Amino acid sequence: MSSIGLLNEKPLHASLKEWYAQAGDRFEVPVDGFVIDIVRDDLLVEIQTGSIASIKSKLMALVRSHPIRLVYPIAQEKWIVKPANGSKSNGTRRRSPKKGRVEDLFWEMVGLARLLPSRNFTFEVLMIKEEEARRYDGSRMWRRRGWVTEERRLLEVVDRALFESPADWRALLPEGLMSFTARDLAEALDIAIELAQKMVYLLREGRIIKLIGRQGRANLYGLPGA
Repeated sequence: MSSIGLLNEKPLHASLKEWYAQAGDRFEVPVDGFVIDIVRDDLLVEIQTGSIASIKSKLMALVRSHPIRLVYPIAQEKWIVKPANGSKSNGTRRRSPKKGRVEDLFWEMVGLARLLPSRNFTFEVLMIKEEEARRYDGSRMWRRRGWVTEERRLLEVVDRALFESPADWRALLPEGLMSFTARDLAEALDIAIELAQKMVYLLREGRIIKLIGRQGRANLYGLPGA
């Protein structure tokens, strides 16, 4: 495990790096002034379990000269673990009612729209089961009644989706939806309108879809070449 550079890593990130590793990979490699999680031949692999926006400048700098893949986990199933809190509560482990889905990547990805057309950039989603350990902090009662996330732990990787080409991104659109507004997309995919708006913004900026007109007060989108 030490050869994979787990020192000072968060448990989820360390476990995903171990899961993703292949024979011959190199770990924690300096490249152009940055430290890269995994180098596989000429491919740079960055695993990001937090905000994608926080590594935007790193990705933008590296993609100019290197093939780079961003790997991002989404919790399809999450278990929340709380230790006993004195007389206030007993220790618990419960499954969160929230279930993640691939489209949730668009909550984080909007800032990287300029990377989508680059042949050097690929994106991979790992759908996972995870455990979120929380601890009680009475000084932070304003959030979750004092419970804060201490660490996230990988239970299982259940699926993966790799986005290498415009066709991979277009596969997220409902079949047969030739022209659509953000609201049409939200209803067809059964997602929040806010998420659909982020989705059409990213796909338009990434040249995956195009603006073709208006439908009432809403922008109308379609596929390039259609």
